Amino acid sequence: MNKLRFAVVAALGLLACGSQAQPLEIVDLAPAARSIGAGTDTTISVTFDRAVDRATIDRDSFWAFGRWSGTVWGKFEFTNGDRTVTLEPSRSMSAGEQVMVILSHDIQAADGGALRAAGWSHQFWTAADPAGLTLRERQRLSTRTNQNQSSRAYGGIGSDVNGDGYLDISVVNEDTADFRVFLNSADGKGSFDEFLTPPTTLGDRASPNEPTDFNRDGNVDVCVANINVNSVSVLLGNGDGTFETSQVISVGNAPRGIAALDVDGDGDIDIVNTNSSSSNMSLLLNDGTGQFGQPTFFDGGGAGEWALAAADMDEDGLLDLVVGARSNERIIVQGSNGDGTFTQLSNRSAGGSTWMLNTGDVNGDGHEDVACANSSDNNGTILLGLGDGSLGVASSHSSDSFPLATDLGDLDGDGDLDWVLSSFGGDWGLYLNDGAGGFSFDREFDAPRAGSCALMMDVDTDGDLDLALIDELQDVVIVVINTCAADFTGSANSNDPEYGLVDGVVDADDFFYFLDRFVAGDRSVADITGNGVIDADDFFAFLDLFVLGCEE
Repeated sequence: MNKLRFAVVAALGLLACGSQAQPLEIVDLAPAARSIGAGTDTTISVTFDRAVDRATIDRDSFWAFGRWSGTVWGKFEFTNGDRTVTLEPSRSMSAGEQVMVILSHDIQAADGGALRAAGWSHQFWTAADPAGLTLRERQRLSTRTNQNQSSRAYGGIGSDVNGDGYLDISVVNEDTADFRVFLNSADGKGSFDEFLTPPTTLGDRASPNEPTDFNRDGNVDVCVANINVNSVSVLLGNGDGTFETSQVISVGNAPRGIAALDVDGDGDIDIVNTNSSSSNMSLLLNDGTGQFGQPTFFDGGGAGEWALAAADMDEDGLLDLVVGARSNERIIVQGSNGDGTFTQLSNRSAGGSTWMLNTGDVNGDGHEDVACANSSDNNGTILLGLGDGSLGVASSHSSDSFPLATDLGDLDGDGDLDWVLSSFGGDWGLYLNDGAGGFSFDREFDAPRAGSCALMMDVDTDGDLDLALIDELQDVVIVVINTCAADFTGSANSNDPEYGLVDGVVDADDFFYFLDRFVAGDRSVADITGNGVIDADDFFAFLDLFVLGCEE
């Protein structure tokens, strides 16, 4: 009798297992993963292999984060027999920014099958408008409270921290150990107010930083590595440009790189950092409210793990870790297993001692590539990704002395990612992409003392990318406006109905209108350089624009 009962129970168990729904699979994405050129008003669509359970789709299980514009929320639309779910953002994203899409394992099919436990994440870039690269300094912002006391402005973030649709500039300072926020004046000219006081406190020698939304309240948050005190600070945004230091978490020795990504598929953003002196990595898991547990340590695969970025290098819908090991000059790809652990996928020469790296598809083949700043070697390198987690041989480009930072963005708006290297011993160098991942030096932007960072961001909301250049010894942020679109025609007086000269032609009428406003001291028109003073620099800046047929 016991044997019969056991057989019946076993048979029922087999039937139950056989009736379990298969895992829910993703079969299509729009915009495509790793693509460059999505519209700022684009919707984000995911198509599954069968109908989803609508009740499992919400802003916690399906959301996105624009690196500059912030949290992407909106309403959901279900089409294609509920197989396609489309997030219609409630506001536009920013031009030329990277967007991360996050889907949690809580999403289920109508038949009960669930998305894999690892969830899903991918990234894409929005398009930047064509620009003629007539780059003009708009403003200089000092990060100092006392002009005789160094703040050592090391790194910056270009996110909209007060939710008004204009990008702000936030700077991490090593010497004053704080976070200082310059709010965009929201006048469409790319000008900024003085930094908010008091600044948010950080740890000693705070440096690497990443924006995200840790507690999913729609406000931009930030994580920062504090090198000298071996910790990571988590700053939760209040939505008005101010931040609260919610946690300071002890990690390994001398944290140098930091990345924000969902490592375990639960839909919230976790933190990984490198520990250069410990030669390992720290994983900090988010409990969903922006609070983090104690670190789990793991081997990064190199010696002196330093630089770090998150990207889907093997194209499986999980963000991997790209690690720059400075001591043995290697780039290591640690593939995500989706459960908070990682497996090494590749290990390649960096072509130098990497200080910072970032990722993006620079040659248009649909695979993530890696751009490195190799400080001691006075070069930057590009390593092309092959789509399986491996990398090609590094191609080297000379730079000024001791490049600290590497930044990618479509500065000329031609549909590929250009490159800026920031050099502590020199200036900021711009390298233009030929569309196939070949870079050529275009120009330098003079640094007052030491270039440390370059933010490519649309500060004046005109659709093309501008620059915010940070000098860590002079403690200034130099705002540079991309003033002339390559295909633009218009009149400098087109916004002034008094003159009635909205004729689409830049001609003598525009010149005399500007001259009249220049003499009258009308800063709204004649302050071309945006420094609050009308002088000869404005006159000659207008002449350049006039000759090029552009409107300021």
